[in-house]
Amino acid sequence: MSTIFSKIINRELPAYIIHEDEDHLAFLDINPLKEGHTLVIPKEETDYIFDMSSDRFLALFSFSKEVAKKLKAEISCRKIGMAVIGLEVSHAHIHLIPIDSVSDMNFSNHKLTLSQEFAEDLVKKFKKK
Repeated sequence: MSTIFSKIINRELPAYIIHEDEDHLAFLDINPLKEGHTLVIPKEETDYIFDMSSDRFLALFSFSKEVAKKLKAEISCRKIGMAVIGLEVSHAHIHLIPIDSVSDMNFSNHKLTLSQEFAEDLVKKFKKK
């Protein structure tokens, strides 16, 4: 199963990667609901998040928590919301979305265009941490 996310992991496609470890990758969504909307993925290809082993599942959520805390420190918002949907790409992933109200998490909302300037600035801030 080779997905668009696998191509990002393998650096075959570009992405604004804000955080990475041996097993996970966090990068900015190219069609964000809010500025800073980030996708967190395991590097191991798994379609359905609940098919992951318990250890890998917990590691993904731990990594997501680390990314969410860093996002919250860099982006003006009340909280970082989290969603797992898994229908748009057949590779387990978590959405981390800066939110000020529950409506900010509505995936039916109009998507923003990812600003290159914003994305590059956020990548630089994460690299400094």
